[in-house]
Amino acid sequence: MPRNLILHLTPHPFVVALLLVLLATTGVRYAPAQQSAAKPETVGLSSERLERIATVVQRSVDKGEIAGAVTLVARHGEVVWLHATGNQDRENSKPMRADSIFRICSMTKPITTLGVMMLYEEGRFQLDDPIAKYIPEFADPNVLVTPKGGKPYTIPATQPITIRNLLTHTSGISYNWDADLGALYKEANVAGGILPFDGTIGESVKRLARLPLLFNPGERWNYGLNIDVLGYLIEVISGKPLDQFLKERIFEPLGMKDTFFYVPPDKVDRLATAYTWYEGKGLARFPDTPITEGPFSYSADYPVSGPKKLFSGGGGLCSTAADYARFCQLMLNKGKCGKAQLISRKSIELMTHDQLGPKFPDQAFGLGFGIDGVKTPLQGLGSAGQYEWADSFIRHSRLIPRKI
Repeated sequence: MPRNLILHLTPHPFVVALLLVLLATTGVRYAPAQQSAAKPETVGLSSERLERIATVVQRSVDKGEIAGAVTLVARHGEVVWLHATGNQDRENSKPMRADSIFRICSMTKPITTLGVMMLYEEGRFQLDDPIAKYIPEFADPNVLVTPKGGKPYTIPATQPITIRNLLTHTSGISYNWDADLGALYKEANVAGGILPFDGTIGESVKRLARLPLLFNPGERWNYGLNIDVLGYLIEVISGKPLDQFLKERIFEPLGMKDTFFYVPPDKVDRLATAYTWYEGKGLARFPDTPITEGPFSYSADYPVSGPKKLFSGGGGLCSTAADYARFCQLMLNKGKCGKAQLISRKSIELMTHDQLGPKFPDQAFGLGFGIDGVKTPLQGLGSAGQYEWADSFIRHSRLIPRKI
C-alpha cells in the first residue's frame, strides 16, 4: 500500500500550480514554518535523501526557472518535510514562506469534484443523469463540424452530456484557448476562471451551454470547463454559492483556513507573486494587466481585484501547501477526517477507479483524477494505480500550449 504524500507549489501560472501525488494513508500532523512534525527516520524515510528536494528546487531558483517554491512530504500521516525556497516576490526580495498562498488554478478541480461526489452520495443525482436535467440550457447540444476549406457548421449531438462525462472530461466542452471553439467562448463571454469576471459561474455556464461541443459526448477526452459546470451544479443542487458550500462541507471540517476563491485583505501579503518563463528570456513577473498570447489570456490579479463574484470550480481557488495536504489526506484516508467520515470509502474508490475503459487504451482517468500505471507504464517513481491531477494528464489535450 503506497503511503507517501508529496506536494510542490511554485507560483508559475501556466503550469499546474501544485503537483501532487496521492500516496498517503493516515491523518497528517503539521508543524509551523519549516519544522517537521516528525523526523523522517521515524516513518522509514531518509533525512539525507529528502535533502535532495532542496537541492533540486534551489537549482531551479538559481537558474531563474522559478522564483521560489514550497515543498511538503508526508508519510504515515506525519509531515517530515516542509520547506520554503527562494522568493515569494523576487523583485522585492521577499522570501518564500512555508505558509505562502498560491493560485492553485486547476488544482481546484479535485476539490470541486469531491463536493460533487458528496452530493452524489446523498442521492441527489445519478452519474449518468443528463446535466440538462439540472441545468436546462444544456438540452439538445450540438457539435461543431469544421471541414477543410469549408465554413464551420453544427449538427445535433448523438447523445446528451451526462454528469459522468463532465467528471471524466469526455463531454466535448473545451477551454477558452481552443483553436476551434475559443473565439465562440470569448464572443459569448464565457469565463475561463483565471481572469477577473463581472458575473457568476451560473451566468457563465448558461452561456457555455448554448455553444457547440468539440465532439459528441463520450467520444474523446479533452481538458475543458467541465468542472466549472459541475461547480454550478453544486450551487443548483445545494442551494448555496459554491464558495459557501466548499467552506462548510470541506474547508472548515478539514481545517483548511487559508483556502479561498478571493484572498482576504489581511492575508494578501502572503499571496505569491505570479511569474512565467519564456524560452530565451527567462522568468518574467506578471504585469498588472492580463497577458494574451494567441487565444490564451491570463491575469495574476483575479484573486484580489475585480467584482469577485465568480466562483470557478475548475480553476479559481488559492491555497497553501499545508491546506492542500489536508485535502489530499482526506482522499487517502478514504474520506475520513478525524472521527468524521466526510465521504464514504466506496465513493473514494469510485473516484479513483478508471472510468474510461477499453475505448481509451492509452489513458486511465477516474472521476476527477488521472490514474497512473494502470493502462500504461508508470512515467516515473511511484506505484501503479496512484492517482493525481498533474501536468502529465493535462497534456493529453492538444489544446494546452506546448511551451508551458
